[in-house]
Amino acid sequence: MKNTEIQDLIKFVAKSGVSEVEIQDKDFKIIIKTASSKKETQTIIQTAPAPVAVQQAAPAVQVAAPVAAEPAKPTPAANDDAKYVTVKSPMIGTFYRKASPDKPNFVNVGDEVNSKSVVCIIEAMKLFNEIEAEVTGKIVKVLVDDGSPVEYDQPLFLVDPA
Repeated sequence: MKNTEIQDLIKFVAKSGVSEVEIQDKDFKIIIKTASSKKETQTIIQTAPAPVAVQQAAPAVQVAAPVAAEPAKPTPAANDDAKYVTVKSPMIGTFYRKASPDKPNFVNVGDEVNSKSVVCIIEAMKLFNEIEAEVTGKIVKVLVDDGSPVEYDQPLFLVDPA
C-alpha cells in the first residue's frame, strides 16, 4: 500500500465515524482505531515477514501520519483570565509561531484575529498543520514557547472576544 492510499483510508475512517478498521494482507497489517471522545485517530501499522524488497519499503509505510483532529472549540479559561477565550491545540505535535525561521510570526500579542485567521502551525510526523483562531477578537497572551511540544487540548493563546 502506498502512503497516499493509507492517508486516504485514515481520512475516510475518521469521517465515517467507524471506531476501528483492520486490514490485513500477506505483507502487512493496518489497524486504525478512532477514539471518539478525544476526536483522535490512532494508526498501528505492522509489517509481516516478507521478501527483502518489501521490507525496504516498510519504513515508508510507517511514515503515514494520523489524520489531523478536528479543531478544538475555544472555551473560557478557568483562572483570572475567565473573560478570555482559549485557543487550544487540536493535536499532539510541535508548536511554531511562524511558517519558517525567516518569516514573521502569524500573530503577536495585540493583533486582531477572526475565526479563519491562522495563529500558528503544529507539526505532527513531518506534516505541518495550520491552526485557526476560530474566534474573533484580540490576542491577549501567547501561552506556549516557539518550538515547544504541545499536547492535545493544551491552551495555546488567550483571545479577548470583546
